Amino acid sequence: MPKMGDDFHQIGQWSMPKLIGILGGMGPAATLDLQHKILDATPATRDQDHIPIVVWNVPQIPDRLAAVSGDGPSPLPMMLKAAQALQSVGATAIAMPCNTAHHWADELQGGLDIPLLHIADAVMDSLPDDVRCFALLSTPATVEAGFYQRRFHSRGIDVLLPDADEGERLMAAIHLVKAGRLLDAQSTLVDIGIRLLARGADRLLLACTELPLLSPGTAVEAQCVDPTDALARACIRHALQEPSLDTVPRGTQLA
Repeated sequence: MPKMGDDFHQIGQWSMPKLIGILGGMGPAATLDLQHKILDATPATRDQDHIPIVVWNVPQIPDRLAAVSGDGPSPLPMMLKAAQALQSVGATAIAMPCNTAHHWADELQGGLDIPLLHIADAVMDSLPDDVRCFALLSTPATVEAGFYQRRFHSRGIDVLLPDADEGERLMAAIHLVKAGRLLDAQSTLVDIGIRLLARGADRLLLACTELPLLSPGTAVEAQCVDPTDALARACIRHALQEPSLDTVPRGTQLA
């Protein structure tokens, strides 16, 4: 039986972009944010130029933080089931808009025949040249996993972490975003961001996919690096089979 994705690869006389699968639900707002950022960054002038996407936005995946701390079941079985479902309908790559869920990236990739577009690799592909120190704003589980630190250190970039009080406040802000209370959380991000910049950070890496929802219009927006935006651009590069979005004129039909 042909996969749904097979229909996307050739329509009429020209090839379609590759189908992207989004393993979402962690959380739902972050999943929608990735979709919006893919839409906004795609070089398109009509509907047919946009990236074909299939989304698994199921929030009932077990809590990632509880799993890492040993207080809850692993989300990996449900994540793997979702990723394999996306693969089965023709997705040619998986994007996962949840930094903490990348704690299981290696195991997830091991159960797939298509690539997982790792969010940290997407960030590394889009780093500005002048950064010498990143402040890592994330969940404790993402810090513990270490995938950002390893990549930054390999490039000679220092990593600055929030102190214990700032970390607790940051987690409270993340939970407020998940509850839909963005305005209540925004001031926390700004205050912590200003403190970390004063301690020597060049940029603020918003390494929880709820945090980029808070930065627009704030005093620290210009210093923020958004991994969701980097992941969106990695999805587009994969779908269009282009190394850089700058090489794709708006409205291009790829043969």
